[in-house]
This record gives sequence, structure tokens and C-alpha cells, in this order.
Amino acid sequence: MALLRAVLGKNPQICGITVIKRTFADALGAGRLPSAPPLAPGCPPPDTDQPCKTNRMKGLVLGLYTNPDDLYDPGKLTPTGERYNAMVCGRLYELLQYAGKPPGKGQVRVYFNLDEEFSSVVVVGLGRECQGYDVFEQMDEGKEAIRIASAQGAKALQKLNALKVYVESFGHAESAAEGSALGVWLYQEKKTKKYQIMIPQLELYDDCDWTGWQIGLQKAAAQNLARQLMDTPANLMTPTSFAQNAVEVLCKSGVNVEVKVRGWAETQKMYAFLAVAQGSCEPPIFLELSYYGASRDERPVVLVGKGITYNSGGLCLKPCNKQRYMRGDMGGAACVVAACRAVAGLQLPINIRALIPLCENMPGCAAMRPGDIVKAMNGKSIKVESTDTAGRLCLADALVYAQNFWPRFIVDVGTMTNDMKHSLGASASGVFSNSEALWEYMLAASMHTGDRVWRFPLWEHFTKLVAQHHNVDVKTYGRGGRPRCGEACKVAAFLNEFVPCGDWLHMDTYGVMRTDGKDYPYLREGMSGRPTRTLVEFLSQLVCHRE
Repeated sequence: MALLRAVLGKNPQICGITVIKRTFADALGAGRLPSAPPLAPGCPPPDTDQPCKTNRMKGLVLGLYTNPDDLYDPGKLTPTGERYNAMVCGRLYELLQYAGKPPGKGQVRVYFNLDEEFSSVVVVGLGRECQGYDVFEQMDEGKEAIRIASAQGAKALQKLNALKVYVESFGHAESAAEGSALGVWLYQEKKTKKYQIMIPQLELYDDCDWTGWQIGLQKAAAQNLARQLMDTPANLMTPTSFAQNAVEVLCKSGVNVEVKVRGWAETQKMYAFLAVAQGSCEPPIFLELSYYGASRDERPVVLVGKGITYNSGGLCLKPCNKQRYMRGDMGGAACVVAACRAVAGLQLPINIRALIPLCENMPGCAAMRPGDIVKAMNGKSIKVESTDTAGRLCLADALVYAQNFWPRFIVDVGTMTNDMKHSLGASASGVFSNSEALWEYMLAASMHTGDRVWRFPLWEHFTKLVAQHHNVDVKTYGRGGRPRCGEACKVAAFLNEFVPCGDWLHMDTYGVMRTDGKDYPYLREGMSGRPTRTLVEFLSQLVCHRE
């Protein structure tokens, strides 16, 4: 080492690194930075009179319509994009032409230093112009294209560490807000703070539909809340933790939360619900939420959410591959909590009661066993043919309890059966209902939100399979071939045995519980939080129809 110091001291040119470091230090000592790289002959000299520009860290998302059937289509900017292009003297459209083929639907192009205000501008493809409702797809494809475009644009600027992202409305501010807010969110609570991805502030650009933008942000925030609850690991999201989170989130929004414990459930004779919980050391909790946006004399809408915070299958243990995602088995409860917060935030004039039975289904020493017979709150006996049918047992008691509030109608939400995933995949939630009107409202809501639903039959055939037995009132599987044949329909028939007289709608969301980050570009990989926005829109349409 001494020899190396001696050599370098005699001849500093031997080590280029030392020379560079010494020169840089000398430059700093002299109060100036090293000069910029040399320019080619003929280039104009840099303007040194202007002060150094700060990194503005603001980005803008604009849209471009393209025709996928025309290979030579140059694309057409949205009206907002055309105004911005005129403001920068046509530079944006010129750069688009130089970039080659215009961006297709969901594709982005990023341009820098086009004007003084924005450090970067993203142009994102919207696909065809004038898209609308597709009767075959049962979805407003124009609004869905806006969600995809705004999400992809906002995520591109998020990668550039933009602190504030301005998004144009693309013709519908609500959908633009939904897409961008859903797109930039990801579950990273347990990651070290300095390594977390920054969530930029979102603003509406060049549009006066502030109300629509705020509604979209409220709906997206609700779905993001459901995603957060569902993605939190089961060791951190126990029934007690879920109740604490619900109290913290909802009480700030003006929603009343009552936390009821095991003793209360015993006095109510909710033995089906308690049978599920007895295998876990985590105590069961029954949440009762109430929101009064209308007169207290008005009958409430009752929402019921399945709240099994971890479902191992009990003694009939699920395969390891299926247990990986069972932290999300309380997706119904998460959607109901999130929907209540959105309804309160939007100040909808409607009364809501939400019932959430919370517990774990574990193979403990006191766990329920296959063949056990338990009695529900309405006195009906239930034969437990498999301990992996915990969700329907919890919902049965909650549905019976709902009759205490004289509801306008009841909607229950839960991740019920793998059958639904096999039938519809991640494309839609399955719906069963005894009311044509409720189904029509839910279908219309799903068309608007892009989070679709599909109706399945609630036939007497399935009721006979689960309810007509000589030894008990109801069986969890019943007859009908192998235990899981037509299981989704048999679950609905089972729950129908515990629904008080009146309109009722059941949503099986197992297929949409999780997303791979590709089917819906505005949802990153993980728990999806679906169908929260559809549920909020459904309640909003009820209010509009009444008025």
C-alpha cells in the first residue's frame, strides 16, 4: 500500500480515478461544477443567463385515439390533448409523428421538457373513438378504456417519481379518477419506508367536472381500502384486528360501529356461526354497522359480508396451494366496510345496516367435525358435511339476524365457492336473486363500473338437493352427484333457507377475489377489492331511482 501511495504521488496520471476525483473536488472548492460535455461544431452555445431549472416533478396524462384496423392511422389527440398541443406550438404532435406507430389501447409514450410547467407528458392510447355500451360484453367499453388509459399513464409517471400527476378527463372524469387512483395504489405497508413506491397526488386537468372526479376518487379509495384489508396477512388481520380497523376507518366517516363478542352471539343463539369459530384461539366478533343518510323512519338496506379472516378448511384441510390466498376469504366483509365508507363519503340519502360475522376456520382441538349437526338462529338444524363450508354457516345466522331491522332488501357478499372461479374466472361475480328488480339494478351498476356480474339460477331444484332430508332441515352439500357438483347454486339455495321474507341478492365473489395484474391493467397483482365499486354504484342508483 505504501508503494502504491508513493507511485501515485510521483505520477498522478497513472490512476484516472484519482485525477477525476481531485478535479471534481477542486471544482467544488472553486464554487462551480464540472463543465457540460463538449458540443459538436455548429451547435449554438448554451444559454447561461437563465437560472438553473429545478426538477418540477409534475406530470401530465393525455389521450390519443387510434384505429387498430388502420395500420397507417396517425392517431387523433383528445380535445384536451389538442389544446395542449396548440399551447406548445405543435411540438407534442410533431414528436408523436417522429416516434413511429402511435400508441395503441393502454400503451404509453413519454415526452420530456415540452413546457415550463410539466417535466414529463404521457400520451396514452384510448383505442377507438366514440366507444360506448357493448350489448354483448355488457359493459361500457368507452369508460373501461378511460380507466385503462388513465391508470397506465399515471403508473408511467409514478415510475418517474412524479410528486403530482395531472390527468385529463378523457370525456368522463369519474372513470379517469377511478383508473388513475386504482392504478397507482399497491399494498406495501410492511415494506421498509425508504423502499416504498411513492403514491403521487392526483389532480384533474383542463376540465370543470370536479364533482365527477371526486366521486371517482371516493369509489377508488373504497376499493383500495378493500384491497388493503384483503391483502394484509392473516396473522395481522385477525377478527379483532379487522374490527379495530373498521372502527378506525368508519367512525371518522360518520358510520356507527358496534362490536359484539362471543357472549352476545350465544345469547342470540347463533350456533352455526359459533361452530365455525370454535376451532380457533381467536375469538369471534360480530360487527354491526349503521349509517343514516335519510330519515330514521325509512327502512334500511341490509348488507351482509362474509368475514372469515383465514379459512384453512378446518379439519377438512384445504390443499396448501389454495390456503395461500385464504387471507382474502374475508373479501365480502372488506367490500361491505369499504362500501359503507364510500356511501358516507358521498353522503347518499339512504339508510344502511351492515352485518359482518368475523372468525377464523381452523383445525383446533375443539373444531367442528364432518357430520356434526348445529342449529341456526332461526331454529333450523344444519348437517355439516364438510368443515370447508364455513362461509355459508356464518352467513346463515347473519341473514336470520337481518330480519330484526325490517329491511327494504338484503344483499350478501362473500367468496363462497371455487365453482364460481371455474365458471367465470376473473371476468365477473356470480349473482343469485329472488328479485328481478334488484338484479336489474345490479346489472346496470356493473355496466357502469366495468366490474361485471352474471346471474345464475335460483331454482327449486337446488333447494330440494340441500333442504329435503329426513334427518335434518338443511345439509351443507346435499344431494346431486359429487359433493361439489353445482356447488355455487346449492350454496345460494342453502342461504335462501335463512332469508326472511323479502327481496334478497347473493353475490359469490370467489372468482374475482384476486387479480394477476394483467386482466385489468388498473389493478396490480394481488387482492382485487372487487366488487366494491359495483356495490357503491348499485346503492347510488337506488337513491337516484327513488328520487
